[in-house]
Amino acid sequence: MLIHPQIDPVALQLGPLAVHWYGLTYLAAFALFYWLGTRRLHHLPFSRLSEWTRQDVEDILFLGVLGVVLGGRIGYCLFYKPGYYAYHPLEVFAVWQGGMSFHGGMLGVMASMVWFAWSRKRPFLQVMDFVAPCVPTGLAAGRIGNFINGELWGRVADPSLPWAMLFRGAGDVPRHPSQIYQFLMEGILLFVLLWLYARKPRAQGQVAFAFLFGYGVFRFVAEYFREPDAHLGLLSLGMSMGQWLCVPMIVGGAVLWLWCGRRQAAA
Repeated sequence: MLIHPQIDPVALQLGPLAVHWYGLTYLAAFALFYWLGTRRLHHLPFSRLSEWTRQDVEDILFLGVLGVVLGGRIGYCLFYKPGYYAYHPLEVFAVWQGGMSFHGGMLGVMASMVWFAWSRKRPFLQVMDFVAPCVPTGLAAGRIGNFINGELWGRVADPSLPWAMLFRGAGDVPRHPSQIYQFLMEGILLFVLLWLYARKPRAQGQVAFAFLFGYGVFRFVAEYFREPDAHLGLLSLGMSMGQWLCVPMIVGGAVLWLWCGRRQAAA
């Protein structure tokens, strides 16, 4: 079996200033979004819409960063430790202690895109179609950060599994490197599929809902290999909190994808 390399979470120390690897992965995620967003401007229907410019990509990125940070933190407090933060409300702002939720971050990004669409007088689904294919590479970068930190490790694995790994703080049993599974599925594979799918004209909203469905499926599968949160464990039907949060994404994504297609056909 393999042993986690126990990488120092601090990438660079400049006097009192510590630059963490996790922070660098966030910067990489935002840089990738900007680069892909500028490429997305050349895809239909945006290449035919003169109002879509590089300035829009910059504004979407700024609002998206706010949505990810605020939504991710608030979502973690509400979804995973509501009782604790109800008694310690000031610790909601203690972001340096860790604790972010993808599902909360997604809701935060959606809220920020509602503002962008309203302020620019653009259809909300058109905005989400633009954003969706640029997101998975950011998720991939975040999972690399999780792996470097040796956090969010997987469930106990068969010792004969060639890539089973010992993680510091997780006992002396081999575990699945679930961060790498999520990097490959929610990040790389989802990006490739969604980017290729979005290259051709689709009914408005279908690209966004394809992301919703695809992420929900890949995250649901990955949760079978990821250790559930210690304070929650497995919930009803033997599913984790992450899986329960994916259920409405999968169902809603599929239903709304079909609805968008039928609406365009009817039109």
